[in-house]
Amino acid sequence: MQYEGVLRKMQTEIGNPIQYFMIFENDFINVNQILDKQLSINFIKYQCLNCSKDKPIYRQGFCQSCFFEIPAAGDWIMRPELSTAHLGKEDRNLEYEKRAQLQPHIVYLANSSNVKVGVTRKAQIPTRWIDQGAHEAIEIVEVPNRYLAGITEVALKDHVGDKTNWRKMLTNTIDDENLVEWRAKLKQYIPKEALEYFIENNTETNLNFPVLQYPAKVKSLNLIKTPNYMGVLKGIKGQYLIFEDNTVFNVRGSEGYYVSLTIS
Repeated sequence: MQYEGVLRKMQTEIGNPIQYFMIFENDFINVNQILDKQLSINFIKYQCLNCSKDKPIYRQGFCQSCFFEIPAAGDWIMRPELSTAHLGKEDRNLEYEKRAQLQPHIVYLANSSNVKVGVTRKAQIPTRWIDQGAHEAIEIVEVPNRYLAGITEVALKDHVGDKTNWRKMLTNTIDDENLVEWRAKLKQYIPKEALEYFIENNTETNLNFPVLQYPAKVKSLNLIKTPNYMGVLKGIKGQYLIFEDNTVFNVRGSEGYYVSLTIS
């Protein structure tokens, strides 16, 4: 079977295991159903997720000009503490920023390679944890806007990590942690503006990924350097495809690449 289209972040459904879907303009693949099958990935061209032009992708699936112009790529996306919509101050487009920033946000702890703190919109739970390859996670605070979540994350980053070691996550060299204890330990560092939103009594969420075989040592596939690749798919974790020969492919990191996929 053959598919063609621009790569976007895989969509997911919570389950045991998690279900993954690659969505194209007129078709989709349930990626779980092609485990243990041979998959060919062939890079054809770029297609910016905003302007659709065949221009080199700069970041987040956008070409360079779009990345620096559109509201969906403002600095507050990666640094929530820079959010200003709650003050009525525009970054690139105030109406867009109000819709995105002035809604409930969660500060959470997730364990994918080590315990880390992160921020996401409430509507993105548990999707955000799945995308990070976290096998366990827990909410710490639920706040009414992105700014409060951002300053909470900044305060907690002094006491817990904020990055995932993707190699450890993909080789599954991970430890289980007591996230309830971690949350209690970190409460004292939450800024006073956000402390009233602390979540006291919830339990951690555990996630099960569809992986038949973890790689011993990962080799990352870059479609620009290697535009044609073929391998047997052995697992999906985070936003990565894991192949039998230890190759891993970051689908989200390749957003905006127009490819053909052949399953045999």
